Amino acid sequence: MSKVFKKTSGNGNIALYLGRRDFVDHVDSVDVVDGVVKVDPSGLDGRKVFVYLACAFRYGSEDLDVIGLSFRRDIWMKKVQVYPPTNGNPTKTPMQESLLRKVGEQGCPFSFQMPTNLPCSVSLHPGPSDSGKACGVDFEVKAYIAKEASNPDEVIEKKDTCRLMIRKIQFAPTNKAGPKAELSKQFMMSDKPIHLEASLEKEIYYHGDPIAVLVKINNETSKTIKKIKLSVDQIANVVLYSSDTYTKEVCAEEFAENITANSTFEKSFQITPLLSNNKEKRGLAVDGKLKDEDTNLASTTLSQGDKEMQGIIIHYKVKVTVTASGGGLLGGLTGSDVVMELPLTLMSPKPAG
Repeated sequence: MSKVFKKTSGNGNIALYLGRRDFVDHVDSVDVVDGVVKVDPSGLDGRKVFVYLACAFRYGSEDLDVIGLSFRRDIWMKKVQVYPPTNGNPTKTPMQESLLRKVGEQGCPFSFQMPTNLPCSVSLHPGPSDSGKACGVDFEVKAYIAKEASNPDEVIEKKDTCRLMIRKIQFAPTNKAGPKAELSKQFMMSDKPIHLEASLEKEIYYHGDPIAVLVKINNETSKTIKKIKLSVDQIANVVLYSSDTYTKEVCAEEFAENITANSTFEKSFQITPLLSNNKEKRGLAVDGKLKDEDTNLASTTLSQGDKEMQGIIIHYKVKVTVTASGGGLLGGLTGSDVVMELPLTLMSPKPAG
C-alpha cells in the first residue's frame, strides 16, 4: 500500500485509517468503502465507538451557521458500531488486512456498501468574490465516541471525533459510435428547406480533448449560409426537495462559412470545453476535489436509469446553429437559424491498471 490516510481525534483516543479516498461507481455497483479505526479503550469512559458514511448536499460554508440553520442535507447515511465489536470476526478485505498490520491490535475494521443511486462528488464552482466552501455533493467518513449511535440529546464533542472526506467517482466506459441527428427546416418565403446533419466522432470524450463535430448541409433554398456556431452546454439537475435545472454554456465558437444557395457542404469542426476558460462563471458544476488539487468540468453522470437519484446530476449537449440570410431588400428580415442538439458524454478515462 503506497499511502495511508489518517485522522486522529483531538483527545487521541481514536484514529481513522483509510487506504484510499477515491471510490469508483461502476454504474451497476460501487466500490466498498473499507477502513480501520484504532481505538484506545482506556479513554472511552464506558462509551462506544461508531463510524458513519454520509453523502450530503452542502449549501455553503459551515462558519455561516450562526442562527441555527443547517447548511448540510444528508442524502444518505449509514452507521456501524466498531467498538466493542458486535459482529464477531467478519471477513476482512485485503485493504483492511494491510491497515491492521500497520495499526496493530487496537484496530477495528469497518466497511460500507453504498447504493448505486447516489450522485458522484460534484461541486458548484464559486464566483471570484465567493469565500468559504463551495456548494455541492460530498462524502464523509466520520468516527466518533458516544454512548449511543444516534441519540439527539447526546452532545458529541469535537475532540471525540475524527473524519476524512472521500470521493465517489465514475470513469468512462468503453467508447461507442457517436450520436447523429438530422433536421430539415423550411423558411418563410421559401418553398424548399435547408437539410442539416451533425454527428460526433465518438460517444465519449475525455476532459481536455477536442470534440470533433461533423456538419453536413444541403442548402436547397435561395438563402446564403454565412455562419456556423458550435457550443457546448452543461446541464446540472439539482434534485433535493424539488428538481431545478441550470444550463450554462461552457464553450462556444463561431465559424465564418459561405454556403451559397442550392449547394452542399461538409466539414469537420473542433471545439474544446475547458474549466480554465470558465473560471469566472459562478455555479458551474466541477468534479469534486480533495483539498486544493486541480479539477475539471463535472463529468457526465452515468446511471442505470431506473432509480431516482438525488444530489447533482450532470449532462452535456453540443448545439449546432446554422445562420442563413436571405437576399435582396428583405435579406435581414428573412434571415433564420437552424438549430440542432447532440448529447455529449464528458468524462475522465479509467486509469491504467
